[in-house]
Amino acid sequence: MRTLVRSVQHAVPLSAVTAGLIAVLVGVTSSAAIVFTAAEAAGASPGQIASWMLALGVGMAVTCVGLSLRYKAPVVTAWSTPGAALLAVGLDGVSMSQAVGAFLFSAALITLSGVTGWFERVMDRIPVPLAAGLLAGVLLQFGIGLFTSMEGDFAVVFAMFVAYLLCRRWLPRYAVLLSLLTGGVVAAAQGSLRLGSVDLALASPEFVAPEFSWQVLVSVGLPLFVVTMASQNLPGVAVLRGDGYRVPISPVIGWTGATNLVLAPFGCYGMNLAAITAAICTGPQAHPDRERRYLAGVWAGIFYLCVGLFGATVASLLATLPSTLVLAIAGLGLLGTIGGSLASAVSDEGSREAAVVTFLATASGFTLFGVGSAFWGLLAGVLTLLVTRSYRAGAQNS
Repeated sequence: MRTLVRSVQHAVPLSAVTAGLIAVLVGVTSSAAIVFTAAEAAGASPGQIASWMLALGVGMAVTCVGLSLRYKAPVVTAWSTPGAALLAVGLDGVSMSQAVGAFLFSAALITLSGVTGWFERVMDRIPVPLAAGLLAGVLLQFGIGLFTSMEGDFAVVFAMFVAYLLCRRWLPRYAVLLSLLTGGVVAAAQGSLRLGSVDLALASPEFVAPEFSWQVLVSVGLPLFVVTMASQNLPGVAVLRGDGYRVPISPVIGWTGATNLVLAPFGCYGMNLAAITAAICTGPQAHPDRERRYLAGVWAGIFYLCVGLFGATVASLLATLPSTLVLAIAGLGLLGTIGGSLASAVSDEGSREAAVVTFLATASGFTLFGVGSAFWGLLAGVLTLLVTRSYRAGAQNS
């Protein structure tokens, strides 16, 4: 009996299971509302929203489990939270078929970058401050929404904000989760939380045939690729490298892109290497033996599969939440990303002005020729960088 218990503990260490569960809880509670908003922006039906959750859950399960077992390292993937925020803005007025076309385009670029080994070279072509400025511009309205939502329901949002601040001081890992629970309790006390309408049901896939519009590919698909690669995969690589895991990055990126490509017609808009949630699985809290921490990545995949299978339940649960609570949790979940993006955008004095131009142009939300502000913001930043660098070089030579 003792031998059996030891065998179970060896194969299913509690610390690894807990780390995988916490990673999924943090990832879902901090950003599922943003995915929900992105799907709604494309006019998704409740069934299609559930299909999005199923496709994303299956994709993350396959990549987390498969890559962690293949490389014996805690390779944790996630849906692209900044990508979802970009879609929530860029998909307004775009049909679901056109959105799927953009997903396929972005996934194809990611797959190509990984398979051919272009990832490092492509990312070197896009200065990090400009990519950070693009991301900060896209996410700005969500950060502002945290405070504008207080006007609609001050009690709920302010209670969530206070809970978040207190948890950041004493329980930083659970700050978003506990602030969500706080908002739910206050909303329930007010009678604005209708949990009785939540249906416990399995999600079913819904196929959407893609439609390719060059305006949508340029204004949504291309920025989705840039944001996913520059602001998600790069930090994900840094987390693995920081904890000493020398995983071959190009094959990993290629597999995430290929999985995304297969599942895109069902709502898998973008997957990438996780950073924040990955750090939960790569550190000593996941397992004292770093060679066994890959099990945390495996369990994260298993829990993501559960989230995907019950995507309809997750979707119906989010539908019962007050809109102000959804806005607040989205803003709180993105505070760290916004802060990190702004810091990265202005860190290099030589490209600071170009990064600020990228940020402002992207945050403006303007469209030109049917192409959204994310593309024009990046283009304006690149143009600013080229002109200012040429000017500085000419001034130095003179």
